[in-house]
Formats: sequence, structure tokens, C-alpha cells
Amino acid sequence: MFNRRTFMISSAALFSAPISAPVMAAPVTRRSMWDAWDAQVTPANFDPYKTNPWDLHARFLPQKVRVNDGLSPGDIHVDAVARYLYHIGNDGTAMRYGVAIARGDLYTPGVYTIRRKAKWPVWTPTAAMIKREPHKYKQHAGGMNGGPDNPLGSRALYLYRGNRDTYLRIHGTPTPRSIGLRASSGCVRMVMAHINHLYENVDLGVRAHFYSPDPTVTARS
Repeated sequence: MFNRRTFMISSAALFSAPISAPVMAAPVTRRSMWDAWDAQVTPANFDPYKTNPWDLHARFLPQKVRVNDGLSPGDIHVDAVARYLYHIGNDGTAMRYGVAIARGDLYTPGVYTIRRKAKWPVWTPTAAMIKREPHKYKQHAGGMNGGPDNPLGSRALYLYRGNRDTYLRIHGTPTPRSIGLRASSGCVRMVMAHINHLYENVDLGVRAHFYSPDPTVTARS
């Protein structure tokens, strides 16, 4: 006889196991593709001082410049007004690169430590990014594989305060024409061929100084 008690027992047997959410594969970077991707984003006969298929303003091309005394070799300094990144050498000079910085109040001045470096990194938008612009970032909530279309581009330097990851990065970008602008969600962007050039010379443990933007100052060449 089929009664309420029989139905409840049968229902428990049929439906007691919860339906599991689909398991999303973690984002990956394919090491076997790194050399091919590097070739893809590096112009033929690349000369960091002259090559410019991105139509950047000439002042944003890498240059070796003199710097003030007292700066620690190896450190990075980001001039948010002029949109320059300086990598300090040990001979009174620095390599200067053009960069893009964050939009509006998303840029966070301060002193950070580079505690991690990655080639062709994976990327996951932060919860704050998804909340702020869900139409843009929600689709990537599970992460994005490394590759030429990844927002972190070909290389990334990870910025920490103490042992805490700030989720700020100095990284390559698939949108090189953003260089010189306020364009990112917090990070400092570089042309991929340029950060590849910088990356090999940056040691873990050095500091990155992000200076405050001053809208009353006009950047000069």
C-alpha cells in the first residue's frame, strides 16, 4: 500500500544526496606555448629604444636616464603624473618605461615589495572588481588562462605589503594603446615587449614606490 509514510521514505532515498555544483577547472598557463607567445608579442627586430608599432608617443618608449643620488639600485619608482616607471640601476641611471595607471581613486600610492614574478600568468578578477563592473568581470570569476589575451599579459610582478598580497600588479597588457592613460582597475600596465625587457632584471624583494598623482602638475617629456 502506497501511503504518506512510504512516500516520505522513498523520497528520502531518492533525493537525500544534494546536487553538486559543476566543478570549474582552475585557470592554467601552458608552458609549452610561452616561447611562441613571446614571439607573438615581440615585434620583429625588436629594439626597445626605437621599435614602436603601437604608435605610442615617443616619450613612452624605453630610455636610459640619469637619476637622483640616494635611490636604491633595483627598486622601481612609478611617476603617476608623467606615467613613467623607473627601474633604478647601480650606476646612477635608470631604465624608464611608459605606463598606464589606474582610473580615478583606484590608484593607490604607497611602497610595496615585489615578492612574486610570473611569466604568462593566469588572472582572476577580485571580488571588488566583479562588484564594481559585473558586466565586464563576472564572466571571468573562475579565472582566465594565461595567454596573449589575458589582462595580465606576458609578465606580472606581484606587489605585497609585508606578507599580504595587495592584488596590485605591474604587468603587461593586451591593450598597449592605453599606455599614458588612466585605464586600469588598480595595477600599472606596460607594453608586453617592454615588461619582458624589464622582468629579467627585477629581483624579488625589491621595492616598488607608487607616487601620488597630482592633477595640478603637467607631465613633461
